Amino acid sequence: MCCVNAPPAAQLLRTGLADQIREFIVEGISSGRWEPGERIVERRIAGELGVSQGPVREALRQLEAQRLIETLPNRGARVREFTEQDLAEIFPVRAGLERTAAELALPRLAGRMGALEHHNRLLAAAAEDGDLVAQMRLSIAFHREIVETAGNRLLVAVWEGLGIELWTTLSLRLHRTEIYSKSAEHAELIEAFRREDPDAPRLLHDHVMNYAP
Repeated sequence: MCCVNAPPAAQLLRTGLADQIREFIVEGISSGRWEPGERIVERRIAGELGVSQGPVREALRQLEAQRLIETLPNRGARVREFTEQDLAEIFPVRAGLERTAAELALPRLAGRMGALEHHNRLLAAAAEDGDLVAQMRLSIAFHREIVETAGNRLLVAVWEGLGIELWTTLSLRLHRTEIYSKSAEHAELIEAFRREDPDAPRLLHDHVMNYAP
């Protein structure tokens, strides 16, 4: 299994501690540190991160609400066994959220062209290097830029709450989704945003659905 380096305890800010621990666990699941069906031991994580078990317990509750882990009586928390149905359900929701985000963001995206192009240049370079992990993260960074530009905090929170990085990783693992072409699709989206093309939200929706099984 892959290893994930724990951040020093001093780096874990007291504000939003449970959220940071949740992201640490999501990273661990994404990288394969914890495989489907494997236990996630609250006490061990608390010791590794140098925190109390309270925020770890809260992080695990959040992950259970996101359907990323399950808690079984007398057996503790473990990573869920992800199914094709899970993937079939998550991507239409994500695509719908991003279409709405693009509709809200369209008048403001002209001012974000530099950031979008930067993410896409790095994505193309990662594709050339064959770095799948970097490709996935840079692709998500591109989409996050659009979602955040919408200026709707609830939409951002719901989108982040979907566990985008983990579900995208699972799709790539299970279906070997071709991500090399994503930089070309992103370039087309950038041009649509630059023109403030009213069809751009639909293009983004269809682009996200290309990740679905």
